[in-house]
Amino acid sequence: MKQASLLVVDDETGVRESIRLIFGKSLRVHEARSSEEALRKVQEETPEVILLDIMMPGTDGLETLKQVRAAHPDGQVIMLTALNTARTAFSAKETGAFDYVTKPFDVDELRLRVERALEKSRLSQELERLREEVGRKYGIENIVGKSKVMMEIFKTVSLVAKRKSTVLITGESGTGKELIARALHFGSERRNKPFVVVNCAALPDNLIESELFGYEKGAFTNAYQRKIGQFESAHGGTLFLDEIGEMGLPVQGKLLRAIETETFNRLGGTEENKVDVRIVAASNRELEKLAKDGGFRADLFYRLNVVSIPLPPLRERREDIHLLLHHFLQVKARENAVAERRLSAEVVDKLLGYSWPGNVRELENLIERLTILICHEAIELEDLPEEIRRGESRPAFKEAVLEGSRPLGEAVDEFERELILKALQKTGFNQTKAAFLLGTSRRVLRYRMEKLQIAEDTELIECAKVSR
Repeated sequence: MKQASLLVVDDETGVRESIRLIFGKSLRVHEARSSEEALRKVQEETPEVILLDIMMPGTDGLETLKQVRAAHPDGQVIMLTALNTARTAFSAKETGAFDYVTKPFDVDELRLRVERALEKSRLSQELERLREEVGRKYGIENIVGKSKVMMEIFKTVSLVAKRKSTVLITGESGTGKELIARALHFGSERRNKPFVVVNCAALPDNLIESELFGYEKGAFTNAYQRKIGQFESAHGGTLFLDEIGEMGLPVQGKLLRAIETETFNRLGGTEENKVDVRIVAASNRELEKLAKDGGFRADLFYRLNVVSIPLPPLRERREDIHLLLHHFLQVKARENAVAERRLSAEVVDKLLGYSWPGNVRELENLIERLTILICHEAIELEDLPEEIRRGESRPAFKEAVLEGSRPLGEAVDEFERELILKALQKTGFNQTKAAFLLGTSRRVLRYRMEKLQIAEDTELIECAKVSR
């Protein structure tokens, strides 16, 4: 591991030699006697910590500090100052210095300040590494697809990412709308700023305004202190409004004003707050039609739809299924620390022909379940869920409702009941495993079982256990 380095900038030889004696065994120590030499050493050595004398002859220490920070923003600068210039040292901290030490310095105090600066440098480097890693993970180059339609989408994302224009991403559930939103963010100059997600479908109308814009203390009952909203949290970065078609009309008006003026008011407040946020919205609904029908503000739709990115369902880009299967087989094996599964030719044919109503998310979840629950290396046709083996996407209950032969609630309950029972049977009535198969939690599964009276079907359960 490379040893950390420290640069001492001081015109006094004795000071430089003393600091070398203190840190010479634990750090690589470099010396500079002037501002010009300091800037050269900073660029050559990129030291983690710089000890900079604030009062060198003929040199303005604060100006040198500005130049050092500009040349090496990650370097942590500790100012060396005489007792009577402590006020100047405070000014130095405002200019960008990490800390200051007064001369003559106490050795233990100096060690402590340098150690803190080194820790800050290590944290900054780790943060930068994580940012680069996240940027690579969510970059457009990591979205799987070689079909013509996806290549066009990648081209659009690459062009739009560098702009501030609002973007509306549309497509069925599971097509990857959030992945595209993240690619827009991490491909932009805002990549090191926050990417904030608000799921509009998960928030009731009485909460979404305070979630977006925050509130002041006393704005309503139980508002005991000010709360920062997601608009403010996303300052400098990107605010992703997922399922924006579910947002109520009153909040839509306030959102439109915030987008157009780049200002907002916290709930219960009168102060206008300026914000710099790039808006990316997504919906699985036809917002233009919804706007014509009065369910969505037309002016907000046009404000969001500056750049439109429609994502195709997986059934319309079947040439990507092979790539996605290969990708998820590798990823899920690595995530679960198991051997990578293989798909038989019959399984691949069946998956290529399946309609994938849940799109890429359904395919990913299927591969994850198979990776975890199938113990043998090669996945065969009998390992697939029954609806995929039959080549169905379970449309029967929908058709019955549309034809008027079944009430919607009854059909949904029956379909859900059948799914839960099959999951329980497949897992030997292990509720934790059954919940995983269904993509939910054990608590939610137990609640649904009680609601659908599955727990009372003891005869059915016992028969199923015996048949196994």
